Amino acid sequence: MEFVIDEMKESDWPQVSAIYMSGIESGIATFQSEVPTWEEWNRSHRETCRFAARKGGDVLGWAALSPVSSRCVYAGVAEVSIYIAAGCRGKGVGTKLLRALVKASEKEGYWTLQSGIIKENTASISLHKKCGFRLIGIRERPARMRDGTWHDVALMERRSPTVGSITE
Repeated sequence: MEFVIDEMKESDWPQVSAIYMSGIESGIATFQSEVPTWEEWNRSHRETCRFAARKGGDVLGWAALSPVSSRCVYAGVAEVSIYIAAGCRGKGVGTKLLRALVKASEKEGYWTLQSGIIKENTASISLHKKCGFRLIGIRERPARMRDGTWHDVALMERRSPTVGSITE
């Protein structure tokens, strides 16, 4: 499948939010029960490192970073969000998006990327491993779905080999 990765824009929000909603409906992509407004989403994500995978006018998937803390010592640590349209999963979209996000994050000075992935979402766990993340632990039932179902969360992390190294 041919597609391009470029900057996500506000005008992408209708398609981005539809992909996000599909993830919510899957029951294993997020504990969120509704898609935020653009304004809410925009405030909670970093201004840089926002990408969309596109084929023509269609958004196939998106990835972005969120801060993990407001404390300055964690300025180089961010949380990954990545969502792929249902019909595009397993076709290399996620791999290309996550690799673009990792590369851009290092250019922006991030030394650690982390993800909390619902344990049953084995495709996302595999994708992260493929892109250099490692499993650092399992959070036992930290949250539950709107229907009351509890899930464990796999904590994954990627430490940059170049940003924040001891030789820097």
